[in-house]
Amino acid sequence: MKQYILEMEQYAKEKNVPIIEKESIAYIMKYIKANNVKNILEIGSAIGYSAILMASASKEVKVTTIERDEIRYMECLKNVKKCGFDKEVNVVFQDALEVNLTGVTYDLIFIDAAKGQYKKFFEKFKYFLSSNGVIITDNLKFHGYVGKKETIDSKNLRGIVDKIESYVEFLKTNEEFDTEFIDIGDGISVSRRKNENK
Repeated sequence: MKQYILEMEQYAKEKNVPIIEKESIAYIMKYIKANNVKNILEIGSAIGYSAILMASASKEVKVTTIERDEIRYMECLKNVKKCGFDKEVNVVFQDALEVNLTGVTYDLIFIDAAKGQYKKFFEKFKYFLSSNGVIITDNLKFHGYVGKKETIDSKNLRGIVDKIESYVEFLKTNEEFDTEFIDIGDGISVSRRKNENK
């Protein structure tokens, strides 16, 4: 499997596909093992890199991952099969905001898709979090641009940074969740429901 993971990293580099940084996925895998996480929902599969690594963290893990881009979805399916995780990883081809979930809860919800939609994803999927579950969000530093908007020339890029900054503010002021910001990789946050911390 190690060989396939390296191939995926190479593919992502060549095709410019954003995949999670190694430090961040290592942190999440450690979290999965330490907290006996069994059921994971991932918003944004890309090529399946993080889904496969999360599924490999423990034998009991099941991952549902959602991807709306057809090329990436097909690539993800291929990689999941190649790594032998087609029973553990369920790949859904749909826009996450249109997915209908019923009767399921997740110990970990991982948000790593369209940056401008982070708040909508959080608001939609928080209802499917198990009682001690966490929502982990990636790319909160956005390659170092967050907090340095004045250095950005591209209007489009500034817009994305704006949305990430307002999402961070939303997490900081959220009355329902406590969020810890962890300065590894491209910046991640771990949000837990407040009443379960007491």
